[in-house]
Amino acid sequence: MIPVVDTADTKNILIVGVGGQGTILASRVIAGVVMRRGLDIKVSEIHGMAQRGGSVVTQVRFGKEVFAPTITPGTADFILAFEKLEALRWLHYLREGGTVIVNSQELYPLPVLTGSKEYPVDTMERIRGKVSRAIEIDALEIAKKCGSPKVVNTVLLGVLAGLLDSDLEAWRETIRETVPPRTVDINLAAFEEGIDRGKEFLSQVGN
Repeated sequence: MIPVVDTADTKNILIVGVGGQGTILASRVIAGVVMRRGLDIKVSEIHGMAQRGGSVVTQVRFGKEVFAPTITPGTADFILAFEKLEALRWLHYLREGGTVIVNSQELYPLPVLTGSKEYPVDTMERIRGKVSRAIEIDALEIAKKCGSPKVVNTVLLGVLAGLLDSDLEAWRETIRETVPPRTVDINLAAFEEGIDRGKEFLSQVGN
């Protein structure tokens, strides 16, 4: 695992998705976990098109001391993708040996909806052809089984946490403090499901 605590190097996480998927809340949870460890963190959000279902990108950088708030292409340790096409679109930001976590959900952009373009049928194949560490997970289906399709974000956070950190209680506490009180149990259930998927991946490919 890549530990969150006591890391000497800056870690970069790129969160990509579509407006309304909960990407911003996901970044706030990560920030809360990092701040609990006393590390420096910078978060840069680009979500001007969120209300129209456009791309939403959040850049998270943390470590002992972080100066620049933005991630440069080829340096992201993780891409947390809430939608497949967004994963492919931002894949050039991943560093060699980095990991992309992809929600298998497909949300058609406006050009596809209007018929001017087609949604690629081979999106995951193209992703796997470019990177060696790619996890595809049906986070929406897992979220529904946990009780709400709105907890896709905490499913994906669980996958990330299962790969990133051996001390998971800080994540659980931060989720409890961040999500609406009435949704805590559902979010924690979704988070645990994601952890299991992350650990399964590690057991298959190693660290």
